[in-house]
Amino acid sequence: MGSIQPLLQKCATLSHIKQLQAHLLTTGLFQSHPLTRSKFIEFCATSDHLLYAAHIFRHIASPITNDWNAILRGLAQSLHPAHALTFYRQGLRLLSCKPDALTCSFTLKACARALASHEALQIHSQVLRYGFIADVLLQTTLLDVYAKSGYLDHACKVFDEMSDRDVTCWNVIIAGLAQGNRPDEALQLFKRMKDAEFKPNEITVLGALSACAQLGMVQEGQDVYSYIKNQNLDTNEQVCNVVIDMFGKCGHVAKAYQVFNNMRCTKTLVTFNTMIMVLGINGEGAEALKLFNQMSFRPDNVSYLSALCACNHSGMVDDGVKLFETMTKDGSVVPNIKHYGTMVDLLGRSGRLNEAYNIINSIPITPDVVLWQTLLGACKTYGNVEMGEKASRKLVEMGSHSDGEFVLLSNIYAAQRRWKDVGEVRNTMKTKQVKKVPGFSYIDVGGVIHKFVNGDKRHSNMQEIYKKLEEIMCRIMEHGYVPETDYVLHDIGAEEKENALSYHSEKLAVAFGLVKIGGSIVVNKNLRICGDCHEVMKLVSRVYEREITVRDRTRFHRFNKGLCSCKDFW
Repeated sequence: MGSIQPLLQKCATLSHIKQLQAHLLTTGLFQSHPLTRSKFIEFCATSDHLLYAAHIFRHIASPITNDWNAILRGLAQSLHPAHALTFYRQGLRLLSCKPDALTCSFTLKACARALASHEALQIHSQVLRYGFIADVLLQTTLLDVYAKSGYLDHACKVFDEMSDRDVTCWNVIIAGLAQGNRPDEALQLFKRMKDAEFKPNEITVLGALSACAQLGMVQEGQDVYSYIKNQNLDTNEQVCNVVIDMFGKCGHVAKAYQVFNNMRCTKTLVTFNTMIMVLGINGEGAEALKLFNQMSFRPDNVSYLSALCACNHSGMVDDGVKLFETMTKDGSVVPNIKHYGTMVDLLGRSGRLNEAYNIINSIPITPDVVLWQTLLGACKTYGNVEMGEKASRKLVEMGSHSDGEFVLLSNIYAAQRRWKDVGEVRNTMKTKQVKKVPGFSYIDVGGVIHKFVNGDKRHSNMQEIYKKLEEIMCRIMEHGYVPETDYVLHDIGAEEKENALSYHSEKLAVAFGLVKIGGSIVVNKNLRICGDCHEVMKLVSRVYEREITVRDRTRFHRFNKGLCSCKDFW
């Protein structure tokens, strides 16, 4: 008998498959040609007939490794890839056949889809023991599973040990690093890839753009975009959307809009949603709403969320309320927890705390901790102790132990000089072993990322930075700066509070930028910028005639000539 493949391709239904199986059984080919049998099982397992393939497998007296692999392949690409791991373990115990490189490869693919990192480590050790590690397919699969599971050190080790790499390998490690909060390494590998004369494709540039967006490195992002245009990759809609997102997250709205307007591919709803969100986080609320109303697509959940966020970041409270009412009347779009959260934030920021509180209590779904944390943040802004305590009690009832909510409540008490209550909050944090997330900021100078933490003294230029910071404080005090010591939680003297404020990480980063950069300064911060730093940045932009952009965890603040793009609504 020749190849079984043409006959398999003609099997359009399970009935056809059973007819072919009957033929193979009556002619004796199922036993005399094991490879033909394996191909038959593999076809069933990978063409929506996995259960039937498993039924056939169970009735084979002495299955060979290819039979085992056929089922493993089907399970690995099924809706329940974890079943492949169980089948693999059972096969090792019960079957006489030995695993080969394909056995391990299919099982590792299941690990990647199931994010089963522990099992992947075990199979990796077996791969080494069996001597399969030189197999390029296996190495690529190992790389994939470690990258997707977040075991990035293991992924990098596998990548470095690979003797033969292809563009899929480069894409996997770059994407893994970009998604695993190691964007600087992702960009370094992107540059290495080009230096090694590999040609990045659409998948590669998506990872590189994501890394640029995370770091706020607009020049590197512009370089990636130039490559995209030179290689005609800008005909891909997803690539263009990510370019728009990258420029937006780097604070360059005009460049994002230019890409949006000059797209060589068809704009989709995702494209419009991306552009609306970019405008929103950069404080261009009116322009975001204009684009929202102009698009020819029917808005979806993301469209409304993007537009509501734009209203939130621009203080357009009435517009946001009206938009939310329109959304709730639109039968095709059901508000989710994020929409409610944005409304609570919008109303809370504007001081309409009772309305925000009522929204939380009236939503048809169970409020999550984020809604109560948002309300607690608004209570801190407006010094509403009573409602702040209500929100805090709700968070305790829900079992939340986030450092942020404890700090917010402590902040509310500190602003009222209720130091005893501040102490009780801190004692609770110690009892519950709650650790505050350390604040840090970073700035790109000549393609090198410089990171600062509060009170940092480790930087090689720290003496110069602190001298510049002293100069900054003296100059802005001449222009009316008064330290907002309410943002310091400790019950300490006024002078100590001023010193604590002076060495916040974003201030250190800006001081370094003034020393090393001749033009505009861009700083990225992992937490929300504090009120005192916000006031300092406004004054520095006026006194030093520099544009300063601070991207915190929620939005952009663009300081220019003593004003901020957020219009002090944040």
